[in-house]
Amino acid sequence: MNIQNAQQAVDEWIKNHGVRYFNELTNMAQLAEEVGEVARIIARRYGEQSEKPSDKEKDLGEELADVLFVVLCLANQTGVDLQKAFEKKLDIKAKRDHDRHHNNEKLK
Repeated sequence: MNIQNAQQAVDEWIKNHGVRYFNELTNMAQLAEEVGEVARIIARRYGEQSEKPSDKEKDLGEELADVLFVVLCLANQTGVDLQKAFEKKLDIKAKRDHDRHHNNEKLK
């Protein structure tokens, strides 16, 4: 599934199950909440904080998918073609960052 198909799948899900999109501000708050859940898992599983038993049951992939779902909602409701935007961003990053990362002593 490419990003364009994912945007369409989310839109169909909203129409069939979600009644309507939450407004953009609500979705932005929801995005922050979902990113916070990802941060909690990463901080406890890969960082220095101790992981509680309830944290160990959390599925990082599922939480990342929640972030992606809300991002796709925001793209849909604001008229952003995320496939096109992502391809453009990859091109920009490839041109801008190629030498920068190869010359970064911290990455060697």
